[in-house]
Amino acid sequence: MNEVNQKAQEAKIAASKLALVDSNSKNTALLSIASALSNNKESILKANQSDVLKAKNKLNQTMIDRLTLNSERIDAMVEGIHQVISLNDPIGVILDQFDAAQNLHISKISVPLGLIAIIYEARPNVTVDTAVLCLKSSNAIILRGSSDALETNKILVDIMNKALKSIDFIPNCIQLIEDPSRQSAIDLMHAHQFIDVLIPRGSAQLIQTVIEEAKVPILITGTGNCHVFVDESADLTMAKQIVINAKTSRPSVCNAIEKLLIHEKVAPVFLKDITDELKSYHVDIRLCDNAHALLPEYALATPSDWPLEYLDLKIAIKIVADLDEAIDHIQTYTSHHSEAIITQSKQNSERFLKEIDAAAVYVNASTRFTDGFEFGFGAELGISTQKLHARGPIGLKELCSYKYCIRGIGQIR
Repeated sequence: MNEVNQKAQEAKIAASKLALVDSNSKNTALLSIASALSNNKESILKANQSDVLKAKNKLNQTMIDRLTLNSERIDAMVEGIHQVISLNDPIGVILDQFDAAQNLHISKISVPLGLIAIIYEARPNVTVDTAVLCLKSSNAIILRGSSDALETNKILVDIMNKALKSIDFIPNCIQLIEDPSRQSAIDLMHAHQFIDVLIPRGSAQLIQTVIEEAKVPILITGTGNCHVFVDESADLTMAKQIVINAKTSRPSVCNAIEKLLIHEKVAPVFLKDITDELKSYHVDIRLCDNAHALLPEYALATPSDWPLEYLDLKIAIKIVADLDEAIDHIQTYTSHHSEAIITQSKQNSERFLKEIDAAAVYVNASTRFTDGFEFGFGAELGISTQKLHARGPIGLKELCSYKYCIRGIGQIR
């Protein structure tokens, strides 16, 4: 039996036991993990430094940033665990109850999904976030990260499993596939006898591979070709702050903006101001024809730019005639992740909120808030851009299904 099937089989058994664990026991397990991570920062950072050193010749700087851990980022992971502990247990909640035909009493009750698998790239914080959310929601987890973060992922999972073992918690509920080959990912996609849902988290190429190959149910966390539209009534000081934050605070993440649309009435003023500011952050700027006519020193955007998720210090800017053109452009190129409008017009903001088809739609705020931690979920397994089962940050409630429990007194049909 290969590594994937062996560990998936063990995790499946653990999942059936986890479904019966009470809230206090799960919170105790999470406290043990939080304490263990805090107490083992040095070994985590040492493993991470090894991964970063090996990746420097393969990854660009923004991807290195995604891979890199420091003391503050470990503290943030631990804080996220404490936030998850404080949340209500999503399992065993009565979602609905009613009496049906022949006085059958029916209850609709939340239950765990079972065994969740996740395939992800060089984001070691995902290792902890997903394990913690799955444990709290009584799901077992099987993790398959990328080779770039292998040493970090190994030490994180080892620390979490030792923490669980120290309190005699259910073994094998957190599993890591250590084989980073493409075949191990394919094996995971095909393990339909064990896995209840598979979540890919990473590049468009990874997600497309999972869509084409998976024989298990999948929950897509899509790419983030996110836009900001600066309307004619926008507070331009606010608009500049939001655009700079949304593009430069962490350009390697999926909730960073990739495209900026500017109303033609404010473009003569705002375009120069925002490009000067973006340039100071070393952002590579590409302009549409109309914007390029105003600022010919920048590169022209090509048709391939508009649907592209850069995940880098790059941005494409387009001048639009009005809200209609902005909405049309976004609806054409959106990846259905996060979209924003900067406006003082209530009518325009309400139109934008109603007409834009995305998991998160913002008025006068940065798209960088599309995040499970920022939404108060403690953490997330990713941002779902599909519509079935879950949409937006995948938190505890999105890791549940439900079943109907029917109580009778001998009724027959």
